[in-house]
Amino acid sequence: MALDEDIRVLSGVSLFEGFTQEQLRLMAFGAETALLPAERRLYREDDEADSAYVVVSGSIVLCREDDAARTPIATAGPGAILGELALIADARRLTSAYAAADSAVLRLNRSMFRRILEEYPELAVNLHRRIASELQALVARIEALAPRFQG
Repeated sequence: MALDEDIRVLSGVSLFEGFTQEQLRLMAFGAETALLPAERRLYREDDEADSAYVVVSGSIVLCREDDAARTPIATAGPGAILGELALIADARRLTSAYAAADSAVLRLNRSMFRRILEEYPELAVNLHRRIASELQALVARIEALAPRFQG
């Protein structure tokens, strides 16, 4: 895939909102494109996660695996980012991921992402604020649901 196309794809990912064209270009330059035929595994549940993936085309099914049985949890289509926590912290995969159809993904590695944040500290501050805000919103949604689960 051409660099300009990778930049276009990355510019549509909410995590990269506020990134300049130059910052997106750096991310795209360090990204690797992977083509996955239908049913090919992208990653396995509980694997060490050192990268995130952006779905370029096709669709990726996130599922739990137990004794070779797959329980689908969600499907991610073009523009979705998978495993973004791996860009900023040591993490393990919470699900397995498979191509539901022939698909293409961009693999974004942690070291390149961290280099960009180090080179552009204002970007790191803005990203921190956004993550904190999203976490607060998630906690509020969980607290709103809590009464439903109390006996």
